[in-house]
Amino acid sequence: MSDLDLLTQSLARNVKRWRTERGFTLETLAARAGVSRGMLIQIEQARTNPSLGTVVKIGDALGISITTLLDYEQGPKVRVVTAEQTVRLWHTEAGSYNRLLAGTEAPGPLEMWDWRLMPGESSASDPHPAGTVEIVHVSAGELTLTVDGVAHHVQAGGSATFEANTPHTYGNDGDVPTEMVMAVSVPPVR
Repeated sequence: MSDLDLLTQSLARNVKRWRTERGFTLETLAARAGVSRGMLIQIEQARTNPSLGTVVKIGDALGISITTLLDYEQGPKVRVVTAEQTVRLWHTEAGSYNRLLAGTEAPGPLEMWDWRLMPGESSASDPHPAGTVEIVHVSAGELTLTVDGVAHHVQAGGSATFEANTPHTYGNDGDVPTEMVMAVSVPPVR
């Protein structure tokens, strides 16, 4: 099988899979992507090789990347992220930071983060989409988790879950660094 045939079949399988997972009909996806229903039928039946622009529109409408749409791996997928591959997105001069440890789309984005908050520091977050849930586990120190203006104290060894569609802040009001792991689950695009 040629690379082009493999990509065509992968695209067919993945468009149908993600369309079904999102609960979209062909008509809904066509309207969201600005692509004809007939084109989507041809794509899902692996009878056409659409332009990159069409693939981008479909990916955007499904809320997934082109890489995910063209992924031709079959069977159970395992993705190992080495320590060097983690991404630090926020840090302060005092030593606070967060790192994206791993993420996936199942059925919506799911992320796992490593956090360190130095004494007296905090990090505020805007509300996430409705249905987003966060889980934090504190491994050292104490976390002051403020959700919608109400402070909750989570000691080392403790965990908390919350709906993250309101403003929230992670803070360290203690004298020692706070270390925690956080998981964020965002609902799929509907």
